Amino acid sequence: MSKDPWSRPTIEDLRQVLEGIGKPDVSNLRTNERLELSVPAEIKTQRGNTISAMTREISRTGIGLLHRGSISPGETSVRMASETREFEYRVMIKWCQPCDNGMFMSGGKFLSND
Repeated sequence: MSKDPWSRPTIEDLRQVLEGIGKPDVSNLRTNERLELSVPAEIKTQRGNTISAMTREISRTGIGLLHRGSISPGETSVRMASETREFEYRVMIKWCQPCDNGMFMSGGKFLSND
């Protein structure tokens, strides 16, 4: 039976993609420190579609995601859950590009809730 093309990537999928990318030889040139974070997430697009995802990294200002299927840049809602709490953030997806195993990586900036 084939895998659902929109199913949530597994930790193993994430590991394989990150290994395929490799670590850059230069230091992180971003303003805010990014932390690796691999937790299940859901992306709700402007059209109302819900896409299962895994987080790749997070900073004070943005988030990196791994998912099956391409998503268009624009405002979305990203939900993540810990064992005790659920978090929902408004995120402006800035980019989305294909990577290994038919997966896509995307990155976005957190939006304020005003």
